Amino acid sequence: MIEAQTPPLPDPPARRRWMSILARAAAEDIAARLQDLPGLPAHRRLRGPETGLVMVRGRAGGDGAPFNLGEMTVTRCAVRLPDGTVGHGYVAGRDSRQAELAAVVDALMQDPARAPGLEAAVIAPLERAQAARREAQARKAAATRVEFFTMTQMR
Repeated sequence: MIEAQTPPLPDPPARRRWMSILARAAAEDIAARLQDLPGLPAHRRLRGPETGLVMVRGRAGGDGAPFNLGEMTVTRCAVRLPDGTVGHGYVAGRDSRQAELAAVVDALMQDPARAPGLEAAVIAPLERAQAARREAQARKAAATRVEFFTMTQMR
C-alpha cells in the first residue's frame, strides 16, 4: 500500500504567531497586502465563514478559580488550496471576509516555499502596524497617568 506524502506541519509557535496577527488585522489590511503578491492560488471553502459564540473564561481570586466571564462573537472559516493544504481562520467579531482571508494566508504560510515571501510581505508589516498602534495607545494612556504622593508623617 502506498501512502500519500503529506507536507510537514509548520512549527506550532510560528503558526500560533501568524494566526494571532491575522486575527487582529483588519480584512482591508490583509487584502491590501495580498493584492501586491503575484500568483495567489484559488481556494475552495470547506467551512464557513460562519459566526457563532464562544464562552470566555476568566480567573479570579488568589487561587485563580475559573469562572465564565461571558460570551464572545467569533467567525471561523476553513479553506483548501488546489494542492490540498487546509487553512483555518478564527477572528473576533462578525467579519467573514477577515476570517476567509486569514484562512487563505494560513494555508499559504504552510508552504515552505511561499512562507518567507508571505512573512515579509504580509505578516511582518501587519505585526509592525499592530505594535505601533499598541505603543501609541500606551503613550496616550501614560500621558493621562496621575502619580499620587502621600505623606504619612509630617513633622
